[in-house]
Amino acid sequence: MILPTAPVAPKIPHTIEQLGRVRTDDYAWMKDDNWQQVLRDPKALRADVRTHLEAENAYLKTALAGTEALQAAMFAEMKGRIKEDDSSVPAPDGPYDYYSRYALGAEHPVHARRPRGQADGEQVLLDEDALAKGKAYFQVGAASHSPDHKLYGWAADEQGSEYYTLRVKDLASGQEVGPPVESAYGDFVFSPDSAWVFWIWRDENARPSKVFRRPARGGEDVLVYEEADDGMFLGVGVAADDSHILIHVGNQETTEIWLIPATDPTAAPVVAEPRRVGVKYSADHWSDRWVIRTNDDGAVDFKLSVSEAAVPAKATWRDWIAHTPGRYVTGFAAYAGYLVRAERVNALDRLVVTARDGSEHIVDFAEDAYALNLEGGYEYATTTARFVYQSPTTPRQTFDYDLATRERTLRKTQEIPSGHDPSRYVARRLYAKAADGAEVPISLLMLKDTPQDGSAPALLYGYGSYGHAMEPSFSIRNLSLVDRGWIWAVAHVRGGSDKGWGWFLDGRKDRKPNSFTDFIACAEHLAAEGYATKGRIAAYGGSAGGMLMGAVANLRPDLWGAIVAAVPFVDVLNTMSDTTLPLTPPEWPEWGNPIEDPAAYDLIESYSPYDRVSAQAYPPVLATGGLSDPRVTYWEPAKWVAKLRDYTTGDAPILLKINMEAGHGGASGRFDFLKEIALDYAFAVWALEGSWKAA
Repeated sequence: MILPTAPVAPKIPHTIEQLGRVRTDDYAWMKDDNWQQVLRDPKALRADVRTHLEAENAYLKTALAGTEALQAAMFAEMKGRIKEDDSSVPAPDGPYDYYSRYALGAEHPVHARRPRGQADGEQVLLDEDALAKGKAYFQVGAASHSPDHKLYGWAADEQGSEYYTLRVKDLASGQEVGPPVESAYGDFVFSPDSAWVFWIWRDENARPSKVFRRPARGGEDVLVYEEADDGMFLGVGVAADDSHILIHVGNQETTEIWLIPATDPTAAPVVAEPRRVGVKYSADHWSDRWVIRTNDDGAVDFKLSVSEAAVPAKATWRDWIAHTPGRYVTGFAAYAGYLVRAERVNALDRLVVTARDGSEHIVDFAEDAYALNLEGGYEYATTTARFVYQSPTTPRQTFDYDLATRERTLRKTQEIPSGHDPSRYVARRLYAKAADGAEVPISLLMLKDTPQDGSAPALLYGYGSYGHAMEPSFSIRNLSLVDRGWIWAVAHVRGGSDKGWGWFLDGRKDRKPNSFTDFIACAEHLAAEGYATKGRIAAYGGSAGGMLMGAVANLRPDLWGAIVAAVPFVDVLNTMSDTTLPLTPPEWPEWGNPIEDPAAYDLIESYSPYDRVSAQAYPPVLATGGLSDPRVTYWEPAKWVAKLRDYTTGDAPILLKINMEAGHGGASGRFDFLKEIALDYAFAVWALEGSWKAA
C-alpha cells in the first residue's frame, strides 16, 4: 500500500545552555507554556499545538484504516474474555461484606455492601458508572467506608490529570456531607474513630505536598504536615491494628514515616525514624511492637526488624528476619496472631507465614512462572488471609488461606466467558546472558503447537524502572496475539526488582544502560533459541518502558519489526531539567540531576531517546500519549515522532496517537481501554506483516 503523507512538524531551533553544554531542540515549541492549565482544561491548549496533534491523529487513522477490522476483532475477543456482570469476592468487615460489581455493559463498577454472610440485602455505596455518564473521562482513585460503617468517601478524576475531587457522603441519608475537597491526591483515609478524614493536597505543579485533616462530616481543613522537599511523594495510611495514622514520605531511595496516635487524631505527627538518604523503611504496628521492613545496614534485598518502643527510632530496632541476598522481602501484612511476608526469589513469589511463637511455613506454587499477591483485608483479628494466584496460562484464582490450619479455600476463579483451555498453551522461563554475564529472566507464553523454528512472530515486552517487577500474570489481552500464533515474551530486565532490589540498583542512574542491553540480549536469545527472528520482533513498553523502547530503537533498530511505545518517557534530558514538571525533583534519585551534576547530564544525554535519534533506518513505530497526562507529558511522544521522521533513512511508518480526552492511563472505562490495546496489537501485526510496504 502507499501511505498518506505524514504531518511535517515545523522546526524552530531552541538553544539550551546547561552546565557548559549546549543543545538544540527543534521541537520545543510543542510544549504549551500554559501546560498546567491544559491539565485541568484541555480546551486551553495552544491552537498551533492542537492543530498539529489533530493532524497526527488523522494521519494515524488513515494509515491504519486497513487494520480497523482486525482492531474490532481483537477488541471483541478481549471483551469476550471479560465476564461483563463480574463481581469481586466480598471482603468482610464487622457486620458487612464489602464488594464491587459490574452491571452488563458497564464501563465502571458499583461499590456495595450487604449483611455479613448473606446473599441479599445489598446497599449501593457508589455507582461509578452513573457518575461517569456524559463524561469523556472518569476514574476513581480511592474509595472507602469509614470504620464505623456510616460514611463513604471517594476521590474522582474527571480529566486524566490526576487532580482528584474528594467527596464524603452519609450512608443513611445518601447525602454528601461538607463541601468537596478540590485539588486532592487520589489517596485519603478515615481515622480509626471515623471522626476525621486525612487527605493530600496537590499543588499547582501537580505534586502532593501537604497533608490536611478535616472533620469527616465536613468542617475546616487543618494542615497536618507540609513537605518542603519537592523531591518527595506523600501518602497516608492507618496501622493494621488501628493504633496509628501514618504519613508516608519518600522517593525511590529514601523514606520517612510520621506517626499520629489514633487515640488523639488531632495530635501533631511525630517522626518514627528521620530520613537518611539511601535508607528505605516501612513500618506497621503488630499489637505490641512495630515491624519494620528496611534496607538499612547493607540489607540490599531488605530485612525485617522489630521495635517495642512507642516511637520506633533506629536505635530501638533489632533484627528479626535477617537479610539474605537474593531473597527479596517485598512486603508484609500483620494480623492479630500472624504476620505474612511476601518474598521474591529468582523472579518467583512466595508467602511466608510467621506465628506469634516464631514458627514459620511457606505458601508457594509449582509452576515455572507465576504471580502470587497478598490482598489486603479490613480485619485485623482474623486467621484468614487472602491471596491471588495466576500464571500466563492460569486465570486469576482468589484463595482464602487459614493461617492456623493452612487450609486453602478457592473463593473465585476468573471466568472467561468465551472459553479458555490452559492445556492449549505453554509457559516457559528462559534466561538470556547479558554482556556482563548476568542472567536475565524471560517469561514466555505460546500455543503448544507454535513452531520453534523462528517462523512465529514475537512480541517482547519490557519496563525495567523504579524497582517494579513484571510479574508473569494472566492476561486476557495477550491471548489475542498468542492465539494468532504469536509468541508473547516478557524481559525481566535490570531496573525492575524481578531478581531482588539489587537487580533494581543495577539498572538505575549510572547503571541505567543495563536495562537497554538486557532487553537486547533477551531479543537475541529468543532468536538464537528459535522463538523469533531478528527483524520480526515487536518491542512493546509504556511510560518508563517507553523510554526503554526509544533506547533500543536507537541502539539496535535492526532487531525490531515494530516498536510500540505507550506514553513513552523519551525526552529524558529536557524533562529531568525542568523543575516545574510534577515528577522531576522526585525522580532525580532514579535518573540523576542534570541541572547540578555534569556526570548525570552526560549520562542521561548518552541514552535519552529523543536526544540520541540519529540518521539510520528505524523500524515502524507507534507512539501514544494523553493530553492530560501529568506523568509523561503529551509533547514527549509528539517531539520524538517528529524527530524520528526527520532523521530516519528508511521508509517505515512512524505514527503518533494522542488521546485528547485522557491522561497517563489512557481511556478510563474497562472496555474503552481495550480499544487502545487492540490498536497497539493491530499495529504490531500490520507492521510485522509488512502491510505498510509499497508494492
